[in-house]
Amino acid sequence: MAENTNGSGNGQAHPEQGQAQLSLQRVYVKDASFEAPGAPQIFQQQGQPNVELNLSQRVTQVGTDVFEVVLSVTATCKVEDKTAYLAEVHQAGLFALSGFDAQSREAILSTYCPNTLFPYVRQIVSDMVQAGGFPPFFLQPINFDALYAEQLRRRTEAGAGGASANA
Repeated sequence: MAENTNGSGNGQAHPEQGQAQLSLQRVYVKDASFEAPGAPQIFQQQGQPNVELNLSQRVTQVGTDVFEVVLSVTATCKVEDKTAYLAEVHQAGLFALSGFDAQSREAILSTYCPNTLFPYVRQIVSDMVQAGGFPPFFLQPINFDALYAEQLRRRTEAGAGGASANA
């Protein structure tokens, strides 16, 4: 039996015009690299490995209501002063957002989108490190909501500091 949906009821097939919509259109690796500059000597190196993690994201509008979000992760592992490996991944996604105000759109692009991309980055980094002959490395979960809240707090403080400096 076919069901006729006219936009009413709980199971709307087509959201009403003007209603906020978010969709993930594509997930892809924009760039990935792995280096083990000290191999094979690094495998004989004794000492505690130290991993430094750098995380960033970039948002680019690529069409009407379509945004590319790129989550970049660089993991650098050193044993003493020698670099054991460097893994870098730029994981991207295309997200369509319509019907959101500017503040809500910014929050979604800064929190929901990187949360969506993070499991892909985590898997690629882990696979590259292990394929490089090193013990598995698993990125710990990242709270993008807290990072965004901190970014907003800093913006607010910078704005308040600039206003008081001009007074």
